[in-house]
Amino acid sequence: MTQRIVIDPVTRIEGHAKISIYLDDAGEVSDARFHVVEFRGFEKFCEGRPLGEMAGITARVCGICPVSHLLASAKTGDDIFAVSIPPAAEKLRRLMNLGQIVQSHALSFFHLSSPDLLLGYDSDPAQRNVFGLIARYPDLARGGIRLRQFGQEVIELLGGRKIHPAWAVPGGVREPLTPENRDYLRGRLPEALDTVKRALAFFKRYADEHSEEVAHFGNFPTLFMGLVSKDGGRWEHYDGWLRITDSDGNVLVDGFDPRHYAQILGEAVEPWSYLKSPYYKPLGYPDGAYRVGPLARLNICSGMGTPQADAELAEFRQRGNAHGVVTSSFMYHYARLVEILAALERIALLLDDPDLLSTRVRASGGINKLHGVGVSEAPRGTLFHDYEVDEHGMIRRVNLIIATGQNNIAMNRTVKQIAQHWIHGATAGIPEGLLNRVEAGIRAFDPCLSCSTHAIGHMPMIVTLVGSDGAVLAEVKRE
Repeated sequence: MTQRIVIDPVTRIEGHAKISIYLDDAGEVSDARFHVVEFRGFEKFCEGRPLGEMAGITARVCGICPVSHLLASAKTGDDIFAVSIPPAAEKLRRLMNLGQIVQSHALSFFHLSSPDLLLGYDSDPAQRNVFGLIARYPDLARGGIRLRQFGQEVIELLGGRKIHPAWAVPGGVREPLTPENRDYLRGRLPEALDTVKRALAFFKRYADEHSEEVAHFGNFPTLFMGLVSKDGGRWEHYDGWLRITDSDGNVLVDGFDPRHYAQILGEAVEPWSYLKSPYYKPLGYPDGAYRVGPLARLNICSGMGTPQADAELAEFRQRGNAHGVVTSSFMYHYARLVEILAALERIALLLDDPDLLSTRVRASGGINKLHGVGVSEAPRGTLFHDYEVDEHGMIRRVNLIIATGQNNIAMNRTVKQIAQHWIHGATAGIPEGLLNRVEAGIRAFDPCLSCSTHAIGHMPMIVTLVGSDGAVLAEVKRE
């Protein structure tokens, strides 16, 4: 008799989801699905709004990564205005995006995933949280909190607030950085660098000691996609060309203008989830599955572009396959820390740039095109905003392709791989440690479901165990 396991809600991720695990007659896992069960329809209710409102509206998609939507929307406005923004404005936008990467990655690693890594997957769930972490590892926990605070301060000192800053606009930004705020950020950098270096040293030891998790947490071949710099294909987070590689390191797409994404990316839907499943069109669905975000960005780039991060990238790739490609989704954690280091090094370089204090930060323009696309790298991966407007700048159509959606196929495969490795005839129920490993497989991607389905509310998790006749044999919920 086929059985089904349900995990509902999935915890310590952003949004609301559940997981179903299907067992065959022998009690072995035959399939698993990651369901995103909320829907907000953000793209539809943006229709009819003025273009000038879109940066402020779309930033409200999420409270964790509003800067990503703010910048992608402003870039879409730049495209519709058909303007080149002032050099200082681009550098300021880059600085805010780097602050966003630091604060979001720190949240994912130190607050959401470290309780599993430091306290153990089988530890008491009542203690397996940030408070338990503070009690056992106060120095590391405090360092993580202050590292995230630094990223939030970068955002606040530029945009006037930590969440939903109304700062980037079509044509540039509203305000430059002040000398006082620049000097303050410089003073905070050494502590931030020390924290991420300690975290990198910890994680490398952890990965050496937990080869089973590395081998079975979403370890399979896929494509990888992201932006790279136009000069040399280095790590990029704000602009650049689209690059797609495979797990053997072969380059399938390079030097591609991301504004033409629709030529190479399709979007599939499944009846059991509100989360779309983008794929690489030439390979079809689902064979065209690809991953985005920190793991993908480190796999596709020629280098990080800063000395300390380049040294870490070389070590990271030593843990990959024969081609130097890291295919385990567990290593998203590692890639996230390397990106924090790169972001801090680049922040230091930007703070030394005198352009950052320029008052020429905004170009004026009007509706010169009726279609525009803005693309940047959000902490979780490549983010596309695609708008059509009428002659008066009123929005006629919106399409948002969110990083988490682009990892959807890979997240489903990850859940199935973990379940097949650890679940064998679980008719008597679900061991808590197993439940947590399945959830942790999803957390490795750091999904933002509010962004990807444009949902509202907190993010619980459900795991359901389903028998071969479709009957629900067990169900576990986390509030």
